Amino acid sequence: MRRPTEKEGLVMPWAGLVGLALLILGGAMLAARLPVGLWVILTGALSVIMFCLVFWRLVVGGILSGGLWLTAAGVFWLVQPGIPFKEHHWIPLGLGGGVLLIMLIKLSHRRTGSGGLVRRWSRRLAQQDGVASWWVLWRRASAFALRRKAHILRPSLRDVSWWVRWFKLSATELGTRLAKVGMFGIWSPIEDVTLRFGGPRIGKSGEMAGRILDAPGAVITTSTRTDLIDNTELLRGKVGPLYVFNPNGLAKLESTLTFDPLAGCEAPAVAMYRAEDLIEGGSPGDGGDGDRKFWLLQAAQALSTMLHAAALGRAAGGEYGMSDVHDWAAQPSKDVKELVLRLLRRSPAANAFTAQAVQFFDNNERTQSSITTTILPALRWMISDTASAAARPGESIDVAKFLDEKGTLYLLGAEDASTAPLVTALTAHIAREARRIASEQPSGRLDPSLTMVLDEAALICPIPLPEWTSDMGGRNITIHIAAQGRSQLRKRWGDTGAGSIMNNSATVLVYGGARDTDDLATYSKLAGERDEDVATHDHSSRGYSTTKRRQAILSEAQFAQLEPGQVVIIGRSMPPAIGKVEMVWKRPDFRKAARAKKRADKAADRLNRRIAAGRPALVEISVRSGWAGFRAWLASLRPADRFTPTLSTTRRVGDTPVSPTDFTSDTDPVWPTERDRHLVVVPPADDDRDRS
Repeated sequence: MRRPTEKEGLVMPWAGLVGLALLILGGAMLAARLPVGLWVILTGALSVIMFCLVFWRLVVGGILSGGLWLTAAGVFWLVQPGIPFKEHHWIPLGLGGGVLLIMLIKLSHRRTGSGGLVRRWSRRLAQQDGVASWWVLWRRASAFALRRKAHILRPSLRDVSWWVRWFKLSATELGTRLAKVGMFGIWSPIEDVTLRFGGPRIGKSGEMAGRILDAPGAVITTSTRTDLIDNTELLRGKVGPLYVFNPNGLAKLESTLTFDPLAGCEAPAVAMYRAEDLIEGGSPGDGGDGDRKFWLLQAAQALSTMLHAAALGRAAGGEYGMSDVHDWAAQPSKDVKELVLRLLRRSPAANAFTAQAVQFFDNNERTQSSITTTILPALRWMISDTASAAARPGESIDVAKFLDEKGTLYLLGAEDASTAPLVTALTAHIAREARRIASEQPSGRLDPSLTMVLDEAALICPIPLPEWTSDMGGRNITIHIAAQGRSQLRKRWGDTGAGSIMNNSATVLVYGGARDTDDLATYSKLAGERDEDVATHDHSSRGYSTTKRRQAILSEAQFAQLEPGQVVIIGRSMPPAIGKVEMVWKRPDFRKAARAKKRADKAADRLNRRIAAGRPALVEISVRSGWAGFRAWLASLRPADRFTPTLSTTRRVGDTPVSPTDFTSDTDPVWPTERDRHLVVVPPADDDRDRS
């Protein structure tokens, strides 16, 4: 469909002017109470509409204008008295209506068909320079988009009124805010996987800590440093219990949770999964292709039989542990074979496991040695006393209770990957149990969701992410992944696995500072291309011409030169956007909790100084905030004889030094909770000194 030519364009304004004149004339006739003025106004309006339609598209606009004129003529013929052949008014009405209907169908097809979609995409890209517009962000990645799916994301909200869902429910119950683009927040629902790429010290951990704080339910987080604990333990402690699993002993933090790899291996399926997790955690990576995949499978089969045998022996009253499994794998002698086969007789799958055990122990020496060499890295963590203590037999984590209590588990690992098998096995155990619990729910989803924040997952927790990223989201197991680059994913899970993780990630955040040209080229291709007008000047004729060329929306250099805190957001079903991530220490809730902790530290220090000086004191814990809390703080600065305690619980502190957590023993065990609490150290009155 073509636009009007220059000569046609000179005629068309006259149609518009005539239409305006008819509108004015019709208005004057109506003012003079002449009924025909209504038809004059209708004629003028049709002239203006015809002018607009023809200017928009010459052929289509002309046909639509003709249809409108025929329809108007039919209406005039029908209602105007004194017109001959009035019974034939249906002729212009039918012709006009038919023309309009045919053209509307044609226009609708052109708009909704493939060609129309491509043209609309091209126009939008040209209007927004290839990046996402505010309308797209609002429809696809805003809190509004989350609330539209609230009944799917959180099945427990299906019976909640629309008022609560749209105006009272916090958006963090449905997702997490990844970044801000201008004034718009970019949100990710709890069913989606997010992936972020960035080098060291670029801000990934600071942003990932926000995903922990936004989690509506239980959280599993992995890291090679303790900064995630430092930045989130205070606020997550309000939500539920905190656990630390630190087999490497990083920062001298003790593990508050033990995990015995033999736990649950009495079940054949658990033994098989546990062996696969340990072997995968101890493998060097590279995707498991070719011969390496064969040896990994053989090692997992052999290790599963030994884990199953040791667990059955312990269940029968024997004192079997992971040290026995290590010895059996390191020295597969004839006596070990007889012991393992005897223990496997109690198995509900004795035939299958016995066959696997016989195959391993009866292999030739070279094959057996290759399998043993593949198994032993998965048990290398037993050399470390700290890791062995974290894996000692004892009470293991109750996953159902962990989910109900909305607990937080911090998994710490070193970059040498010696404890990666242990961390991988524990993470996989919780995730599989959570998936089983979700499958037993009527909706097939956890409610609230389980959030997995995997920082440096390729180094310390190589779980089967290619499979999990495609399956876990539908069960409300949210996965947030951070990696230094695509090469890190390829090294661990191979080209196919890395591609699957990229495809399954609904949102990819790309930080600046990358230097890998392959990665930068991939990011630029994912961002897409746009048409750019290029003007060519001819100095001899003093003229110029304009041509179009395809250009990347964001070049490789632009990706590399992103400022600190800036990210390129490549989302599903939307053009790229450039936003700003919010570091956890800039969040209002974090800063509020930090101020409360600082006040508690000062109060504890002040009280300890009084105790050291032999002056016992009373401690007031105020639950007031705002102006009332400020007045209470001012009152604490007055002399003792002018101060009258009006706050909440009062407790006497003896000669033992205290810490900020001691102030909560008689009141709220998870202080601070709803509001700021002002801790006031009050010098005792005279009668208190006498009694003390």
